[in-house]
Amino acid sequence: MNRWTALLLAGSRPGTDPFAQAYGTNLKALIPVGGMPMIARPAAALLAAPDIDRVRVLTQQPERIADALPDDPRLSLELSGVTIAATLEAILADPSTRYPLLVTTADHALLDPQMIADFCGRAAGVDVAIGMVERRALTARLAVTKRTWLSFRGGAYSGANLFAFGSARATQAVALWRSVEQDRKKGWRMIAALGPALLLGAVLRVRTIDQTLEAVGRRLDLAIRKVELANPLAAVDVDKPEDHALVTAILEGRA
Repeated sequence: MNRWTALLLAGSRPGTDPFAQAYGTNLKALIPVGGMPMIARPAAALLAAPDIDRVRVLTQQPERIADALPDDPRLSLELSGVTIAATLEAILADPSTRYPLLVTTADHALLDPQMIADFCGRAAGVDVAIGMVERRALTARLAVTKRTWLSFRGGAYSGANLFAFGSARATQAVALWRSVEQDRKKGWRMIAALGPALLLGAVLRVRTIDQTLEAVGRRLDLAIRKVELANPLAAVDVDKPEDHALVTAILEGRA
């Protein structure tokens, strides 16, 4: 069985965060969800997952985050870069980094060990894997939820804040991410960065998502795989007040 190193991203953008301030803090990772700081939930899920050997928490303010994390020798707290892409690029460039890497975020409050096992089991063996959820699966579970969807032939998909990097070769994919990082919620801009043929194929929906990722992989000389999560709640993160209310309702069994 592969033993994974997990990167739990808990950084914050420069300036004030009105979303965090509305819940009595200035750090998104510390927003209370279900009676505990939000970051504590994915941290506990990662530590409970049998595939995960080590959890590296990355943040610009380690001293603020420390008290919210479980006390476990497998967990370390480290200083992150200014942006997600810069942080990942530095880790991939470090010769001491152990692979494979699982990357997730502090706002993944519904993450559980089953989702992690599902993802890791199907993400092994490629340079890059991307966790996703198909729209019909999520709407069957939640009648009303607003996500960012990318439409392809055969379905529309939302990210699940789960990524896998199999080796340092994934640096090329992270470099692409960095080039469009400010627009990461507008997935079509990342596709556009790869060239007009890919963009046109996505706009006209003449390619499936797997065909699109295969084409991206050829362009970057990487093996890239979509991992469609069995649990559609993997697509629900806490990025705005409506998400907070929804996740709270799910945790309390009201949704």
